[in-house]
Amino acid sequence: MTEIRNIVILTGAGISAESGIDTFRDAGGLWEQHRVEDVATPEGFARDPDLVLGFYDMRRAALAKVQPNAAHRALARLETEFSGDLLIVTQNVDDLHERGGAKRVLHMHGELKSALCLSCEMRGPWDAPMLDRPPCPVCQARSLRPDVVWFGEMPYQMDRIYRALREADLFVSIGTSGAVYPAAGFVRDARELGARTLELNLERSEGSHWFHESRQGPAGELVPEWVDEVLGG
Repeated sequence: MTEIRNIVILTGAGISAESGIDTFRDAGGLWEQHRVEDVATPEGFARDPDLVLGFYDMRRAALAKVQPNAAHRALARLETEFSGDLLIVTQNVDDLHERGGAKRVLHMHGELKSALCLSCEMRGPWDAPMLDRPPCPVCQARSLRPDVVWFGEMPYQMDRIYRALREADLFVSIGTSGAVYPAAGFVRDARELGARTLELNLERSEGSHWFHESRQGPAGELVPEWVDEVLGG
């Protein structure tokens, strides 16, 4: 793989599931016993903000109980040792990539440990509960919400992602269902732009046929093996 100079890696819930973080698609549309429509949409937040704020407070606090796994650490090693350009685009809102050592991470769906003020549009680090309506550190309005992208909202930094896809020699999808757009369309975009495409997933995704190669198994096993191939090739 010595010809590979630019890698874009998309990660999804499957890479964090091995660390103990639940994925809503594993339980028939339930996400930690809540309907996705109730806790991950603007309409759900408007209808019952206490439910949504409490749900994300719980998820934020739960991050302290989980640790990065071998897949996170392997991608951090790749980032450090790979001589070309690399960007990790994650659909996950956890901080396990960063805690695993990666720095070039783009959170297209936002971050649990970030707050968004609906009054002044401040975005910034946040590690405390929101249910008690704390004031915004900038404008003091008590109108904070989790800085995460809910269903029906536009993912972050799409222009940067598409620039990276245009320059990529290799696109790798890890632990994704292939069902949530626009991320599910990245493989087709990358392939049509001339990149090689590789899927590392527990099972074939809905868009598996778009990949040049698909490998099935736990991310904690597949990702370190693949990183060894890239760095040793």
